[in-house]
Amino acid sequence: MSDLLRQLPAVHRVLADPRVAGLPEAVAKAVTRQVIEDLRGRLTAGTLDAVPDVPALVAERVVALLGPKTRRVINATGVVVHTNLGRAPWSPEAVAAATAAAGYCALEVDLETGERGGRLAGVRALLRHLTGAEDALVVNNGAAAVLLALTALARDRDVVVSRGELVEIGGSFRIPDVVTSGGARLVEVGTTNRTRVDDFLRAVGPETALFLRVHPSNFRVVGFTEAPARADLVACARDAGLLLVEDLGSGSLEGGDGEPSVREAVTEGVDLALFSGDKLLGGPQAGVVVGRAEVVRALRRHPMYRALRVGKVTLAALEATLAVHATEQPTPVDAMLATPFDVLAARAEALESALAARQISAEIREATSETGGGAHAGLGRPSRVVALMSSDPDALAHALRRGDPAVVARVADGALLLDVRTVARAEVDALVVRVAAAWSGR
Repeated sequence: MSDLLRQLPAVHRVLADPRVAGLPEAVAKAVTRQVIEDLRGRLTAGTLDAVPDVPALVAERVVALLGPKTRRVINATGVVVHTNLGRAPWSPEAVAAATAAAGYCALEVDLETGERGGRLAGVRALLRHLTGAEDALVVNNGAAAVLLALTALARDRDVVVSRGELVEIGGSFRIPDVVTSGGARLVEVGTTNRTRVDDFLRAVGPETALFLRVHPSNFRVVGFTEAPARADLVACARDAGLLLVEDLGSGSLEGGDGEPSVREAVTEGVDLALFSGDKLLGGPQAGVVVGRAEVVRALRRHPMYRALRVGKVTLAALEATLAVHATEQPTPVDAMLATPFDVLAARAEALESALAARQISAEIREATSETGGGAHAGLGRPSRVVALMSSDPDALAHALRRGDPAVVARVADGALLLDVRTVARAEVDALVVRVAAAWSGR
């Protein structure tokens, strides 16, 4: 063991190695000391029987430490709103707005008067225009919007929810937990598959603050089911002198394909409608709140709002995204979901041909792509995949993920599948290059 310990290089020798010398000195020095200390401990404990190439190890760790973790990815999974890949891709307008806002920007100043202004002015105006709501605010995600609403409106009071809507969404976000985290008391009514307006009415007591309506989002209950219509629940809440708050989930302004419409929720009289900014809306991560002015004002005045509000880059991207909707232009999410099947087929053929030209074995298969993000649950869209016929598709998938740009695909039925619905036309050439590199090293 002592011989091995003597083989550990001195720090200055590692730093002088050409593989390390060009790296930032302060980081390289700290990492070198960590690596040597770690190797010394392992040698002493007898868990290491040889001294590795220390400069190479140091260089690898420094690059890993300083390199970006949030790297660009080509999404070849077919899942449009992919949570693990950052959900909705932004429109070019949102990217440009966020880049401009990264420096100094008019966040809370009225450039016309020189006086202090509200940071939500642009977003509020667009949300009122798009939804018909009296007022709006934005927090950092959908869960935060629900938590703020319950904390500001129902703390130490009762919140009535249908048992069929006590859902768990991604990341263990459970409605019962959020209700109690907001300091409210959960009152369950109805059953898993059938709830009526009368169930809500019978649950009303002196401590009731509001009715909470929740879009199931990522699942469907079919068969012998019943749920109160929104308009009926609005009327019931009004008669009881209560508020109706609705968590709409995916943020579809117009609705359709099983998704509730934000506009319809506002028109039908909900006091607050809550939804995500980074799903079907196609913008940055945000929790959007629209509704009656006095109710929104109660949230804005609550101390928790300041802890949950968003920064300048998110606001800029969201404002630009809303402007895209206002001009009736498609966001990237809209465009991918609406891509005609013949366009997908042609894209798959072009990709397969380009791979064949590089002697890469592939074939086109029928497939079903998903919206993702909890939206359009159970509603797949016909798509096309290019299947790479590798003897080890998992290893090929690993190699694709490690490259630059990284490529994330599916492995199924003994092949690696590249779904072209989520691969932009401008990404096809880069995808071919990445697949060729991974294929040659398989």
